[in-house]
Parts: sequence; C-alpha cells; structure tokens
Amino acid sequence: MKKLRFFFFLLITQLISFTPAYAKTVYVTNTNDIPLRSKESNKARVISLLPIGTPVEVLNENVKTGFSHIQLIDGMQGFIASKNTLLTPPSQTQPGIISKNLGSLQSENSTLKAEMAKLKIAVTPDTPLEQSLATERDRLDRELTEIKKSASNQIQIKDERDKLQEEVVNVKRELEQLKLENNALKDGAAQDWFLYGGFLSLAGVFLGFILPKLAWRRKNNWDRF
Repeated sequence: MKKLRFFFFLLITQLISFTPAYAKTVYVTNTNDIPLRSKESNKARVISLLPIGTPVEVLNENVKTGFSHIQLIDGMQGFIASKNTLLTPPSQTQPGIISKNLGSLQSENSTLKAEMAKLKIAVTPDTPLEQSLATERDRLDRELTEIKKSASNQIQIKDERDKLQEEVVNVKRELEQLKLENNALKDGAAQDWFLYGGFLSLAGVFLGFILPKLAWRRKNNWDRF
C-alpha cells in the first residue's frame, strides 16, 4: 500500500513538473503591428506580425532581455517585447494608445512637411532640379511638335493619294470612252466604204449597160450619112 502511494506521489510530481508554471494569456498592444521574432533580439528574423488585440499565451518571460516567449492560438511560437503586452484586451480609445497614435501622426506630419519644403526648394528657379525639369519639358515639347507635324504630313499625303487615285479613275473612264468612240468611228468608216463600194459597183453596171447602146446608136447615125 505504501509503495502504491509513493508511486502515485511520483506521478503527480512529474505531471506538475511538465505543466508550465508561467503560462498566462496576454494581449498585444501598440500603435502598429508587433513583429514576432525567432529569437530574443530586435535583430532576429521576423516570422509574423501580430495586430493589436491578438491574444497570446506567455510560456516564459525574460526580464533581462525584455522579451517573452509566447504561443499563438494556432500553435506558432516566437518572441515579442514584453512591454507590448497587456493582461486585458486593449481599446483603441485608451489614453495611452490615443497619445501614441497622436504622436505617431504628428511625427509623420512633420516628416511630410519637411519633405514638402525640400521639394519646394528643389523646384525653385535656377536650381539644378528646376533646370533639369525645364530641359525635359522642352524636349517633350519638341517631340510633341514633331509628332504633330508628322501626323499632319501623313494626313496631307493621304489626301494627295486619294486625289491621285480619283484622277486615275477618271482618266481610265475617259480612256474607255475614247476607245468606244474610236470603235464606233471605225465601224462607221467601214460602213461608208461599203456603201461607196456598192455605189461604184452599181455605177459600173449601169455604165456597162448604157455605153454599148450609146455606141450602137452613134454607129447607126454615121451609117446614114
């Protein structure tokens, strides 16, 4: 019986030793997403980004490095800065977060103003950037002028080509008309020659019929004398 109690005591002791003594649930809080790193260092590889309000389980916390070994709901583990965790879910309206957001926005606004001032100074007259922009603008204007001129020339060439094509069509029509008229004249001349030939043939027949009779009459008249 004593052996059984001793065995049971050892089993409970082992179970307690395997149970994480530090495990607790905390929530990510910051103005930006928190990087989940592979090691306890700000230079370690980032394996994920945790948005504000993400619940994580702290497996261990190292006070010296300021990092906590945490585990996500899906089982992924890594290290985040302990200062970026809260025991309660953060609210976007908390004064601390509002102050951080306001400070971040003000810093970003100041940075943008400084960049805008630099740009204004850079594009003032007689500065290298302004001269470079002016040169580029002039180059683009020349290219645009050349493109417009080329387009105008192409349109003019097209119009001239269309006119020439129309003239060629008209000349072809006139040529066909002349050919028809020439053929008609040839046919008319052939008909005229045919009529002339027929007329001459008839005249020859008529003379051949009349001349012998006239000669016979003259002979009879001479015989009477």
